[in-house]
Amino acid sequence: MSPRWGPDPDVRRGRTVIHNLHVHLVFVTKYRRDVLNDAMLTRCRQIMADVCDKLGAQLREFNGEHDHVHLLVHYPPKLPISTLVNRLKGVSTHYLRQKFTDRINPHITHGHLWSPSYFAESCGGAPLAAIREYIGNQKRPGS
Repeated sequence: MSPRWGPDPDVRRGRTVIHNLHVHLVFVTKYRRDVLNDAMLTRCRQIMADVCDKLGAQLREFNGEHDHVHLLVHYPPKLPISTLVNRLKGVSTHYLRQKFTDRINPHITHGHLWSPSYFAESCGGAPLAAIREYIGNQKRPGS
């Protein structure tokens, strides 16, 4: 980091990279069925935080309703978002089915708790217009 900027706890350092990547994820239940309750959301948060830790990421925020969950994940650049999503959905389905069998089984179709699709949005940092302006104002050699 440049000495003109103070240390930022969100900026993480690796051997060859400095990064600050966040993704907003939304997972919906299969057919948007009202499956999730408060106890399930609490357990789901614990499971997803553990999965993130094992992958070198951090679950920063988590919340949900009866038929979907929202996550804010701080992740390293070596971790593809698709891998993160697959692990989060797979592991959470496995453990939630073990603990909440009576609540989940009537709603699950063909063994799936989550819809196969998901929403992912990069977030954090400056707006795109500010980044474009910053890049455009760089001092090129010879100009």
